Amino acid sequence: MKLDFEDKQEKSAFYFLLAFGFITLLVNIVKTFIVQPTEQYVLLTVEMIAGIAVIFLPFVFTKFTGLVFPKMVRLYYWFFIWIAVFLGTGLRLIIIVPFWDKILHAVSPILLVAVGYAIIGYCLRDADFTKVSPWLFIIMGFAFAGLAGVFWEFWEFLCDSLGNMNLQRYMTEAGQPYIGREALMDTMGDLFTNTIGALILTVYSFTQRHKPEYFKAYAFRKVKK
Repeated sequence: MKLDFEDKQEKSAFYFLLAFGFITLLVNIVKTFIVQPTEQYVLLTVEMIAGIAVIFLPFVFTKFTGLVFPKMVRLYYWFFIWIAVFLGTGLRLIIIVPFWDKILHAVSPILLVAVGYAIIGYCLRDADFTKVSPWLFIIMGFAFAGLAGVFWEFWEFLCDSLGNMNLQRYMTEAGQPYIGREALMDTMGDLFTNTIGALILTVYSFTQRHKPEYFKAYAFRKVKK
């Protein structure tokens, strides 16, 4: 599988993340021998291996679809993998930092807005971007991230319904259900944070709306033969 990068910045980001992933993997392997209970760190070791594997997902996607992830989408994706998998899970910041989950909910929609731009850009690949309204990208990118956030909450609701996993924090750690608005706080907080995150890239894109090449840079493109 060939690893193609648009520039040195993207290449450096990839190898930094890969090195960081292996360091995090090594940390958890060592902890399986010195920290009790070991089962937790065995699971974390497996998760770190999976995390290293998903770093290559954009290249696997290209191999099977012939579509190249644009640079900005790849950078957002790798940044999210870094803070979610390696910092959040591997180094346990999701436990150490109380609001780490909200940080993830704020960053993930930035990636999703970018993916929305990439999809729209590919659909308009034969169009003259100077004649395409930037509002199409701005509105559809924001809407795509919002819809993805809603479907994620559907997924959490399904997991809670079938597996009683308490992903939507509708009950205490002791199993006592929250009552009224208190039971909605986690879900509504996630949706609110998701919206704020989507607005970050949306507002920035609004300031770049007079530059046709800005949105074109986000578009999926075919592999050059």
